Amino acid sequence: MRARHLFAATALAAALPVAAETPSPAPSPAAGLVDPGAEVLLLEEERHARLTLPVLVEGAGPFAFMIDTGSQATAITHQIRTAANLAPAGTAVLVGMASRREVELARVGRIDFGTNSFTDFTAPVLARENVGADGIIGLDALQDFRVLIDFRKQTIAVEDASRKARGGGFEIIVRARQKLGQLLITDAFVDDVRATVIIDTGAQASLGNLALRERIRARRAEEVVTTDVNGVDIVGELAIVRSLTIEGMSLSDVPLTFADTPAFAALGLQDQPVLSIGMQHLALFDRVAIDFDRQRILFDVPADVARALRQAKQSANYRARF
Repeated sequence: MRARHLFAATALAAALPVAAETPSPAPSPAAGLVDPGAEVLLLEEERHARLTLPVLVEGAGPFAFMIDTGSQATAITHQIRTAANLAPAGTAVLVGMASRREVELARVGRIDFGTNSFTDFTAPVLARENVGADGIIGLDALQDFRVLIDFRKQTIAVEDASRKARGGGFEIIVRARQKLGQLLITDAFVDDVRATVIIDTGAQASLGNLALRERIRARRAEEVVTTDVNGVDIVGELAIVRSLTIEGMSLSDVPLTFADTPAFAALGLQDQPVLSIGMQHLALFDRVAIDFDRQRILFDVPADVARALRQAKQSANYRARF
């Protein structure tokens, strides 16, 4: 029987320096602007500076899973398959950022993260050293939730999308379109070139495709090597782009890695400019919320940036009136 194709994971471990702030003590779950009906889980930083949360698999654990909004499928490691005595479920071709590889599948009856659960699914079985965590919570388990990552407080809020989710407190709210479970921002600009943006919480580095590199005529600065969830290396070209703009907010002098990857091809995006934003740049925001039900992504920026955005909007409104 032929293995089915599965665009499972984009998680990348990158050889890129990342500035990290010392995390402050975690607040009480009711603090801040989190919906009182949301469940707040403490996060831990793992070795690639991504974030993990405790998950039970068939009642065993807890295991450290990372939330990966660049992965279609929830995945486990060999250690979990053994610990939970999971039954085999055939094979699939897993498309990573650097490779396509046939992997084993395991049948999972239930995982629990906080009071939420995901049941009756098949999961790719991966090597922990390639994932950087015990497992991955992918898009298949996230479609009913709004996921709010608070980088200031090192917490994650998992909100039921059937409840009224608020957008209050966020300076930037971006509408997205959905493709294969993935939310795509289609109104972003890299050096004035329109690009499709993917929010990828499972990747450390931000990665652009070759079509984007050619459009902005980026000059190569140096080669970097990243490793995907299949354990395969991909050689990219690191360059500094002048600006990355989303809904009027711009980041300047942004380091981006450019590479030819099958993951973008699996989404049908290989021939148009596309950029996957990883934790390297997401951590520059105070909070990021990914609302799968309402197909929108919300950004909360630092106070000084928020003031500048409000002043710019006020000036634009004033000029429009006069």
